[in-house]
Amino acid sequence: MIKIHLSKMLGERRMTQAELSRRTGIRANTIGELYHELAERVNLDHLDRICKVLNCELGELIEWVPDSDTQNDAS
Repeated sequence: MIKIHLSKMLGERRMTQAELSRRTGIRANTIGELYHELAERVNLDHLDRICKVLNCELGELIEWVPDSDTQNDAS
């Protein structure tokens, strides 16, 4: 499963979704989908812009977490 940590990062920076949208030029609806982890696809340019504005690494914003059934397959 892919986890998007945008809500946590915006909270830590005391930045609103609207402000991030304004500063990145990304539509507010798109920011909202990322914020609520509802996005099914992610634009690489959007990730680049978000990382620039939040001054973060991509790995801080997005994380891959193995599903429990994937962990069982590895044993």
